[in-house]
Amino acid sequence: MEKIYKREDYLLKIRGFYDDSNMIKVITGIRRCGKSFLLKMIIEELKEKGVSDKDIINIELDKKEYKKIKTPDELEQVIEKYIKDKDFKYLFLDEIENVKGFETVINAYREEGNFSIFITGSNSYLLSGELISKLTGRYIEIEMLPLNFYEYVDMKKYIGKKVNDNIYQEFEEYIRNGGFPGSLIYDSNEDRITYTKNVIQQIFEKDIKKHRKIKNVNFFETIQKFVINNFGTIISVGNIYEYLTKKEKINIDRRTIENYIKILENAKIIYKCDLFDIKSKNVLKGERKYYLADLSIYFALNTDNRINYGPVLENILYIYLKSKNYDLSVGKIGNLECDFIVRKDVDKYFYVQVSKNIEDEQTEKREYKPFYAIKELYPRYLFVSDLIIQKNVNGINNVNIIDFINNNEELK
Repeated sequence: MEKIYKREDYLLKIRGFYDDSNMIKVITGIRRCGKSFLLKMIIEELKEKGVSDKDIINIELDKKEYKKIKTPDELEQVIEKYIKDKDFKYLFLDEIENVKGFETVINAYREEGNFSIFITGSNSYLLSGELISKLTGRYIEIEMLPLNFYEYVDMKKYIGKKVNDNIYQEFEEYIRNGGFPGSLIYDSNEDRITYTKNVIQQIFEKDIKKHRKIKNVNFFETIQKFVINNFGTIISVGNIYEYLTKKEKINIDRRTIENYIKILENAKIIYKCDLFDIKSKNVLKGERKYYLADLSIYFALNTDNRINYGPVLENILYIYLKSKNYDLSVGKIGNLECDFIVRKDVDKYFYVQVSKNIEDEQTEKREYKPFYAIKELYPRYLFVSDLIIQKNVNGINNVNIIDFINNNEELK
């Protein structure tokens, strides 16, 4: 039997919907982040609950036996082949975008009320929500990410790979090698970076180029590189336009830049983090930060593998908190910036700063300053990667980011 590492954070998000026949469960995320394995985890749990094999229909549409299924009628015929009685069924369809017009079939089975339906897809057409919108609004989306640092260490142990006794050195490896689950089978850094390069190439060839109109591939790649290389930095369409027209001498319009960034978002390569004005309580238009689904994307596309800890640590915390179902935005208060305003549920708010260290007085003052300018009394956290001397300063929680994530902790 295949060993499957269970990603509990995502199972928690979907577990309450296992028996829901009214809501289609749509699992999205960047290619190779583990969507197919999440389906296998769910199937495993259903069997543990006593669900019979005959009531689980699992069709992996990228596998050899199902590759020829291209139309809704062909899909329906295959599904019907597995239905032998009128008992409640659990229907799993992996890589559903291989069947053009599949939503008519899915909706028909949902309307019968005797099926709990789970689907995954990799191309940006599905991920963008355009196709999902055709499911008549009866769906929930479970968005997956590559492994966060806790999962990375835990999965290495699970599959029998050696974890460095020094967790801080393991963290350095994670930064460069990233958290695509499939890369963990490789031992060398070079092989793991090659794996990530291959994932990016697949995303472009199978998800973007095949389904999106890109008039000039070179322009697209230039914009992609600019956004990826400036992750964790406040950018706008305006400053990208200025960079391309003045420095790169590229004749391009702002709408094309906007479209190309949206394509990167739809393919889940990048995630936007809006700027929120703490005083006016409004989202600021135009400027925002982008974070990478996985840091290995940056290191795979750049020969310079030096670590710029500011944006890197922000990116790692962003991905970790997002996997825990927190919503994040960048806080602005006058000329000051709070790295993250973090929200969970309706009324849980946190203010978060991230820094490599606060060794000198000037850095310490700079990192604490936004906290003192915020009037609301929600919890404040300063995450650093160095050892903590004082854990609590004027009500501000000083936390080691590596220990926090490695211990699978939550904001309180």
